[in-house]
Amino acid sequence: MSAVAARIAPGSVAELMAQAHAFELEAVERYTELADVMETHNNREVAALFRSLALQEAAHARGLLARMGWTQAPAVARSPDMPPAPALEQAHYLMHPWHALQIALDAEQQAFAFFGGIAQRCGSDPLGDAAREMQEEEREHVALLQAWLQRVPQPPADWADDPDPPRYHD
Repeated sequence: MSAVAARIAPGSVAELMAQAHAFELEAVERYTELADVMETHNNREVAALFRSLALQEAAHARGLLARMGWTQAPAVARSPDMPPAPALEQAHYLMHPWHALQIALDAEQQAFAFFGGIAQRCGSDPLGDAAREMQEEEREHVALLQAWLQRVPQPPADWADDPDPPRYHD
């Protein structure tokens, strides 16, 4: 492994799994925030989708704990390479399920690339093998979200037009 890969890649399988666990928990938090925003704006359909995604990420986090035999993941510094959680600033009060799925798909694709980069840098050692396993899980998430996107209609071009927009007074 090169010096650059050694600096960027986690130092052990346990560190990789701790980073993955932290990433899953961050996704749970962000999907829950997105659901709360959607509920505030009475967009219950998208709120329910984000809540479902939060539950799935929480299950992944519990699975990582079980896989490692941990009751609690060790604290780990956030890797600068680690992908961001789903973007809260992409939420719009009139968004459709298609938008929510796009936000989730983007996050999963970034996670796929993150684990793939580690696997590539680490080769066939145990860390690389673990990263490939995590990448395969992310591939499954990407495929699931892409399948969901095929089942929901793409919003019309004017989806963000609000005939009764909020009014703010000074």
